[in-house]
Amino acid sequence: MTREPDELAHFNPFDLLDAEAERLDRHFSRLGAEAWNLPSRCEGWSVRDVLAHLAGEELYNHACLDDDVGGFFAMLAREGVEGGLAGFNDWCVRRRRGLPVEDVLTEWRHRNAETRRRMRALGRDAVLPTAAGPYPVGLQAFHYASEYATHADDVRAPVGEDETDHRIWWRTEVGVFALAERDPAVQVEVTAERIWVCAHGVCAQVPAPVFVEATVGRLPDGLPLDRGLGDAFDRELRSELRCLA
Repeated sequence: MTREPDELAHFNPFDLLDAEAERLDRHFSRLGAEAWNLPSRCEGWSVRDVLAHLAGEELYNHACLDDDVGGFFAMLAREGVEGGLAGFNDWCVRRRRGLPVEDVLTEWRHRNAETRRRMRALGRDAVLPTAAGPYPVGLQAFHYASEYATHADDVRAPVGEDETDHRIWWRTEVGVFALAERDPAVQVEVTAERIWVCAHGVCAQVPAPVFVEATVGRLPDGLPLDRGLGDAFDRELRSELRCLA
């Protein structure tokens, strides 16, 4: 079980998760009929599909909170869901495409509110059963907050100028943590101006927003990590940095 690093101690993961959930809720609540069918940044998914994904994954979140991960996988087996996480995500989206979007929004809103309330009540140092084994509730909340921030950007939810810098900063720190958690061989050094990254002999210096987009797999193909890298090295380093998507 991973321990929370000192770099994250000054962030409240539950506040971050609440802020990103509220951002999504405000945005979804204001969308007109045509906007739901616009493409998101998630390949193959519309804005509506992103909402369906968020609603569906609450099944897993509640299974963790209920200490019933085994029951969750048994349910997937009964439903014939195969293909791991990708198969589960696809199933969540497909089974909600025929429902009124207002019903899907209500489902997500109520289930997610319960998830956030119960996680905050447990506290960041409590242990949560997950598919990967016991894991600190606070760290799980950081992962959820990162996912919600990513999907908020995917559906173009507005971010105020007064929150942009703080949002980039905490997402940078969560990305640094996630890289160390997944592969300690990936070296990262955070400076005031740029992020220095090195993996298997390939190194680059990138702005924090580019680093964040790389960690969640949303960096556009036409935007290199570092203009000094060749295409092959750029692809290799992108692959190493993707740790939160």
